[in-house]
Amino acid sequence: MIEETFTFACEGQQLVAVLHRPARPRTRRGVLIVVGGPQYRVGSHRQFTLLARHLAGEGIVAMRFDYRGMGDSEGEERSFERIDADIGAAISALLERVPELDSVVVWGLCDAASAALLLAPHDMRIGGLVLVNPWVRSESGAAKAYLKHYYLQRLASREFWSRLLGGKLNLRESLGSLLDMLRKAVRKGAGEGPRENADRPFQARMREGLAAFEKPVMLVLSGNQDYVADEFRDLVSGSKEWQKFLARSTVTRHAFEEANHTFSRREWRDRLAGWTVDWVRGLDAADR
Repeated sequence: MIEETFTFACEGQQLVAVLHRPARPRTRRGVLIVVGGPQYRVGSHRQFTLLARHLAGEGIVAMRFDYRGMGDSEGEERSFERIDADIGAAISALLERVPELDSVVVWGLCDAASAALLLAPHDMRIGGLVLVNPWVRSESGAAKAYLKHYYLQRLASREFWSRLLGGKLNLRESLGSLLDMLRKAVRKGAGEGPRENADRPFQARMREGLAAFEKPVMLVLSGNQDYVADEFRDLVSGSKEWQKFLARSTVTRHAFEEANHTFSRREWRDRLAGWTVDWVRGLDAADR
């Protein structure tokens, strides 16, 4: 495996990337790792460095990079809704440096997965998506997920009742927090989330992106106190459209109940990397 650090241009600014090139590539698809923010190309506990090396060790070309305003790249910090040009420039750089590739799989965690869904239908060079714990955060959605997946579990906890009956819990503070969550959960219009696009909330545009993207998708959701994944599950469970698109034969789904949001243990990272390798290889096998 060869690791090469280089820069490429995006709208007049320089972005930093690391290319992981196997000695003998075994697939015609490369993997572009897009980092969720605020993070840079290494990732929490070196998550993306280790993922890229794992992929290259299995014969899959991988590249990770800092989009504008993050890590060592130039430019001002921007939200995931405004990195389409950065991802597009990174795809161009990857295909230029490894011309034997036919297409690129975009691999994204959290809001990087959301950004990938927003872009994918508009870039024909994208041959697949790996979406890990997609970000669909809204004030009401987050409050509902917290009520459902935190407060209910807490009420069922022996430790909670032991602390309450033992006078070790501030009941007024806890009730205040609960009431604040309830207000947010029922607030009218709060479920739409922030709008950088004046026409539609980003969650709706993500759903439209999934509907229009008919190529293979792998979706991975954590379950270990991951309220981002919980909120995505809750959104899907309440939407027939999301359910319909995720039920397509082109979508592979993995529920990783024991893993947390960033797969902080080695065995969790390795299993996720293994799923990615098998899935990318399967795409090439299906083509053949």
